[in-house]
Amino acid sequence: MVVHAAKGNAPERREDTTRAKILSAAGEVFAEQGFEGATIRAITERAGVNIAAVNYHFRDKAELYARVVVDACLARAAFREVMAEAGGSPEDRLRSLICHFLEFLLDPAQPGWKRRLMAREMANPTTALDELVEKNIRPLRDEFLRPVLHELTGGCFNQRQLSYIGSSVMGQCLYFLQSRPIIERLNPDFSVGKAEIAEIAEHITRFSLAAITELTRQARATRQP
Repeated sequence: MVVHAAKGNAPERREDTTRAKILSAAGEVFAEQGFEGATIRAITERAGVNIAAVNYHFRDKAELYARVVVDACLARAAFREVMAEAGGSPEDRLRSLICHFLEFLLDPAQPGWKRRLMAREMANPTTALDELVEKNIRPLRDEFLRPVLHELTGGCFNQRQLSYIGSSVMGQCLYFLQSRPIIERLNPDFSVGKAEIAEIAEHITRFSLAAITELTRQARATRQP
């Protein structure tokens, strides 16, 4: 019975492997050539599969591109880790968010094409970005970041103002991803490993908390009669 079950699962494993190969090859090709320049033939040749395999797993090039973008930038794992560590003070929760987000963005083991693909998508957004926002960015903002910032600021700011503060915090993290070529040229000894990510995370956390504290102080001062 055990042997038969293993054999029965073999086709599914092969399909999963084929799908993964297609996604990886498509990510590389899309990152190099963009959505318009990439062709299904170029993707199948790099993946070592036939066009029928792509048609089986994905409706068309647009769906394949959307899956690649969303899978490449999927921050759910980092988000789950942040939520699992959501105890403690709001300062600790913000520190956890920044640390896990930076680890997700700067992981040296992550293929380089993922960063290049996201840069392309930001410069020339498609409908894939809509799905990415709804599945990743909005839950992170609404379920975690805004509540933490609301607690840190004692309710001194409305949702729009909290969005500004949140954008400032997350923008610091994204800078080390999007501006990495500039950073490396300005600082030839710059490298990204676990120690460097932890150092960057601590800097951004301390910088952000200091700014939030000062903004809150100013807001409370202007409300006093």
